[in-house]
Amino acid sequence: MFPFRDNIPSRTFPFVTIALILINTGVFLYELSLGSGLGEFLRRFGLVPEHAAQLVSARTGLSSVAIPYLTSMFLHGGWFHLIGNMWYLWIFGDNVEDRLGHFKFIVFYLLCGLAAGATHTVLNLHSSIPSVGASGAIAGVLGAYVVSYPFARVSTFVVIIIFFQVVEIPAIIVLGFWFVMQFLQANGGAASGVAWWAHIGGFIAGIALLFLMAGRKRQPYGYARF
Repeated sequence: MFPFRDNIPSRTFPFVTIALILINTGVFLYELSLGSGLGEFLRRFGLVPEHAAQLVSARTGLSSVAIPYLTSMFLHGGWFHLIGNMWYLWIFGDNVEDRLGHFKFIVFYLLCGLAAGATHTVLNLHSSIPSVGASGAIAGVLGAYVVSYPFARVSTFVVIIIFFQVVEIPAIIVLGFWFVMQFLQANGGAASGVAWWAHIGGFIAGIALLFLMAGRKRQPYGYARF
């Protein structure tokens, strides 16, 4: 399933969501300009679990430990990696930003990314492979979205053998399926090069942080429920 649109209009302009997309794109274009120096750049600013664990053990300054967790959220390993992440952020981020407010949303986004990075580190302590990408933070956005708007209609490409069809599916099914797929593939994360557990950690963090940051009052649905 590949979602491409939801049916919830945002009541406020998604400044933060657009800014995040522009920043991620700008950083990726900078990566492309590095040429042969890209590998060293990713090792320095990507999240390397083994290195992070060593810094914690050595009791170095908090900034030395935290910087790769922050910078790795804005790095990507290729065009498909970038476009896929930004596509999901564009579809679902504006509504979560609308519910939380602009300032809370950027704090929420960064905290989800940190939680995703911490989850990846704890479960891959001896990995020397740099982890990069916004997917952990965006997974948090998906978690918040599915709790806030479980019955939103998400227009989705569904492939059936060699044909595809556009179907409107409740968000709880689309994003629930996404979460189940992350969980099923988590054990193969090291072999595939995808930080599946970071996605899971970010998703769960997004749900928890939503309840802490959004308050009890839920915005009314502006569409017909199923």
